[in-house]
Amino acid sequence: MAKAQIDLRSDTVTRPTPGMRAAMAAAEVGDDVYGDDPTVNRLEASAAERFGFERALFFATGTQSNLAALMAHCGRGDEYLVGSEAHTYRYEQGGAAVLGSIQPQPLDNEADGTIAIERIAHAIKPDDVHFVRSRLLALENTIGGRILPLEYQRAATALAHARGLATHLDGARLFNAIVKSGAQERDAVCGYDSLSLCLSKGLGAPAGTLLLGSRDLITQARRWRKALGGGMRQTGILAAAGIYALEHHVARLAEDHANAQFLAAGLRAIGLAAEPPQTNMVFVTLPPQRVAGLAAHLASAGILASVAERTRLVTHMDVSHEDLATALRVFAAYLDRP
Repeated sequence: MAKAQIDLRSDTVTRPTPGMRAAMAAAEVGDDVYGDDPTVNRLEASAAERFGFERALFFATGTQSNLAALMAHCGRGDEYLVGSEAHTYRYEQGGAAVLGSIQPQPLDNEADGTIAIERIAHAIKPDDVHFVRSRLLALENTIGGRILPLEYQRAATALAHARGLATHLDGARLFNAIVKSGAQERDAVCGYDSLSLCLSKGLGAPAGTLLLGSRDLITQARRWRKALGGGMRQTGILAAAGIYALEHHVARLAEDHANAQFLAAGLRAIGLAAEPPQTNMVFVTLPPQRVAGLAAHLASAGILASVAERTRLVTHMDVSHEDLATALRVFAAYLDRP
């Protein structure tokens, strides 16, 4: 019998719950490229209303949703301002530049995940033929598990709008920020012209991200979605998972946050430098000489983790409090070795 695994690599590894699988199996479907998949249409309409946008559009992945948003906001040779730690800049293969001919202007993130307002203002290019045209400010919430303060987001988006830039939010883990901070959903996206809202990760859907924005922006994004290979057919099976996630799995994110606190406290108790988590990500600093050995030790015990000198451990709906207690015992056993 295969050894049970405790997967702390990411919240992307979550599996659909039995209730979600039943909803997927029962989904009414149609051809989404023609716009006649009723389950997709219901998901898009309900999400747009929920967050106060005119329209929404279903994508297979957050990478595709973000890229279509950037291409809808920016033309060839335009620029978007983005944090150097942001997913759209660092982890999406430079798609904006490679496929959209959009220049990224990476800006250093502060320790709390923000980009200094003064740094944003300084980076916006003047209207001069020598410079690329600054068109968009892209922020991310959460970023590395950190929550962007609402006051900061309002100040940053207000600056962008005052200087003629549109604004986009990569909300891959936005619900983690909302649940932990207690913010109202519409307040959490106030000031943004578009929002990429992931339905997988902590929410547990097997795939799917929604792009929300104005009617005109979504019309442009729909064209780019087709060009990017994102036109799907009977997508209602996936949309049903997204609907189920939004109806049943948002509030339970608080469990993941509590589990992350438990994990971090346990790691500190056995002598490891674990940072206090804000949401569901625990970052722990390891002695360089122990990284390789710990990785092998965890794997042998059925614990999956991306071990490095600064290791990220992620809690999610498929990891229980008991699982984390087991993981802590395995960590402690390794540290007790000479």
